[in-house]
Order: sequence, then C-alpha cells, then structure tokens
Amino acid sequence: MKYFYSAILATGLLATAASTAHAQNAALDARIAKLSAAEEAKVIAWRRDFHQNPELGNEETRTAGIVAAHLKSLGLEVQTGVGRTGVVGILRGGKPGPVVALRADMDGLPVTETSGVPFASTVKATYLGQPVGVMHACGHDAHMAMLMGAAEVLSQVKKDLPGTIKFIFQPAEEGSLPGVVGGAKLMIQEGVLEKPKVDAVFGLHINAQTEVGNLSFRPGGEMAASDRFTIKVIGKGAHGARPWSSVDPVVTAAQIIVGLQTIVSRQVNLTDDAAVVTVGTVKGGVRYNVIPADVELSGTIRTFNKKAQEQVWAAIRRTATGIAESAGATVEVDIVPYVPVTFNDLPLTAKMLPTLQRVAGGAAHVQEVKVNTWAEDFSLYQEKVPGVFVFLGGMRKGGDVATTADHHTAGFTLDESGFTLGVKTLATLAADYLSMKK
Repeated sequence: MKYFYSAILATGLLATAASTAHAQNAALDARIAKLSAAEEAKVIAWRRDFHQNPELGNEETRTAGIVAAHLKSLGLEVQTGVGRTGVVGILRGGKPGPVVALRADMDGLPVTETSGVPFASTVKATYLGQPVGVMHACGHDAHMAMLMGAAEVLSQVKKDLPGTIKFIFQPAEEGSLPGVVGGAKLMIQEGVLEKPKVDAVFGLHINAQTEVGNLSFRPGGEMAASDRFTIKVIGKGAHGARPWSSVDPVVTAAQIIVGLQTIVSRQVNLTDDAAVVTVGTVKGGVRYNVIPADVELSGTIRTFNKKAQEQVWAAIRRTATGIAESAGATVEVDIVPYVPVTFNDLPLTAKMLPTLQRVAGGAAHVQEVKVNTWAEDFSLYQEKVPGVFVFLGGMRKGGDVATTADHHTAGFTLDESGFTLGVKTLATLAADYLSMKK
C-alpha cells in the first residue's frame, strides 16, 4: 500500500484531479447508471445463453458470432477472426480524443458441470484426446455479457464521448493447446492494440468469493506470473517382479515431486513474495506389473517478480537433475513462460480509484486485496499499455466463502444481481478515462 500512496503523490495528487473531472461529468454519469440498470435483463439472458452453450479456447465460433452480431447492431466497426475467433468492436465518440480498450474473455473450460442451475451446460467435447464436459466455470460468460451491455450503454452516449472505445472479446484466456499460440498474445501480435492505437486498457473479472455490490483491486502486482514446466524422467524399464534390474522412473519421479515441495518451503524468502510450485500431472506406465522406461511430470509455477522466477526455475532444474542422478536416471526439464505478473499501472489506478468508489456506492464497497496466485493473460496487454484489472463481486449477499464453489470447479455459480454493477463499472471507467484525457 505504501507504494500506491507514493505513486499518487509522485503524480501530483492524481486522484484529486480525477475527482474534479468526475464531478464535471455528473449528467453523463447519471445517464450511464440509468442505462446500465436498463440492461440487466438482456445481460442475464446473454450470460445464460453463453453458459448453456460454452466453447473451449480457440473454438468460440458460435459465441463470437453472437458477439459480432450484437456489436454490428449497435453501429460499431466490427472485426472478426482476430486471434482466430476473437471479435473487436470500435466505437468512435462524438468528439476527438484518446483510445481506451475494454476486454472480456470468451472461452469455457473442460469441466463437467454439476451446479444444478436450470441453464447448466451439457456440452461435450474432446480435450487433449480425452472426452470432457465443457463449462463456463470461471465467469467468462458473465464477462462477455457485461461487456456487451457496456457497449450498448456507451453507444447511446457516444456523442458525448471525447475519443474512441475499443471492445476486445478475446478467445483462449485459459490457454491454448500445447504448441499453439493464442489468447491475448495472438491478438496483440495481430494488432489489437493498434489502428487505432490504444492508450489504456481496462478489464473486469467476476469473483465468486466476493459479495455482490463490491469491487476489489490491488495497485501494482495483483496476480502472479505463470510458467509451465515438464520433467521427463528417463530410467530403464523392467518386469515389476524384478525391480532391481530397472532404473525405476516411477520411484524417481515420486522423489522429485517430494523434492520440489522444498523449493517454496525452504528456498524462497516468503517474507518478500509468495511463490507456488505445483505438479499437476503424472504420466507413466501402461500395465500394473511393468516398470516403464520413463515418466513425465508437468505443473505450474507462480511468482511475483523476476528474481523469484529465476530462482524457482533454477531450483526446479537443480532438484530434478540431482535426484535423478542419485537414482541412476536422467531428466529433461522444460520450462515455458506463460504470462507475466498482472500489474495495475500505479498512476492509472490512482486516477481511476474515484470512479470505482463512485460506481460502487462509496469507498466501503471498494476493497484493496492481497496478491493473488491466480494468473491472467490480461497482463500481456498491460505490458504494452497502462492497464487496470478489477474484480467484481459475484457471491450472494450473506454467502459463506467457505461453502461457495470456487472458480474452475464443477459447482461454480454466480449471483446475477451483481451484473449491473459490472456493466456500469466498465462503461464508466471508459467514459471517465476519455474525459480526463481531454
């Protein structure tokens, strides 16, 4: 928090200046609030349709078609097929000014839904060669619906907007298949932040563990950098009845898994920053009484700065190699960066804090949160232009965090009464930013 306050002072009391600008736009503010409330039924209907018909990353063809048709109906300039299935809408205001982008993600997850809601997904697909259910288990259905609502709101006040708004509907936020470039990375490569050039970007993510009616954020590093690793343990196969004639990669892999747990607990200074090393898959063998020749592990790394990232990478290589050598085996370690830290630009966060407090109904409904070990490819946009990523409450009032289904789980649900605040937040962030940059 001390860094945030320092940033505000260093930028010349930006929040005070922003508050003055907001007060000058009271009439526009009131119109956006009224129009956002009027969108509620549409937003809920869109969200339920998306929820019932989810599509995996880079396969969001039906979803993209609905989004594009809506944006075209509003008179926006619409680009399709950006980053494979992404959609971009451009709204030009009635006055000249800067360009601000609003982003929503579109993809579902390979999760079989058990939420029990009337509009639950029954969609099936194939993922990495395995039959899976498909579900919007992270709120991307709500993100799209709210951004569609914000686009409709802003299109009705465009003559009063001094600048341009770019609506980015992005595929594959949850990641592409191995070896396939997608998501924010591909959209950026294909020029989503250019023509017109974006000056700032805002994103919003619903949070099932925060009560509706509340917003939350963190200045600076908000979510972790995420890297993927694979460790192939190469030994010598043998009959399961004669393990002494093998170099057993199963036992060696098990020891490596245990050894990796000491990286965070014993080799990273957790008083400086958090870190995570998690093994997510173990693949090896085809029969109960055959020791295989190799076993492959894969997992995720989460860090919050470059120094910790480099330290963890080196420790994984050192630990896996050392344990394998002690067993007479060898290893192949591959570590691939996925996304950097989601970093909320400090001056921009200070500027927009009065907006967040105003749309939420006061400072009591805007919380500063601790760092989160989730990761988001929104961070790739933030590497290119200043950006702020905000969380929106999606848990029912009085709900219990301990018993509320988490994101990426089969029972994930949202309280739809919070969507109007999401629409208003997105629309007002864009309008306020353009007004402040006149």
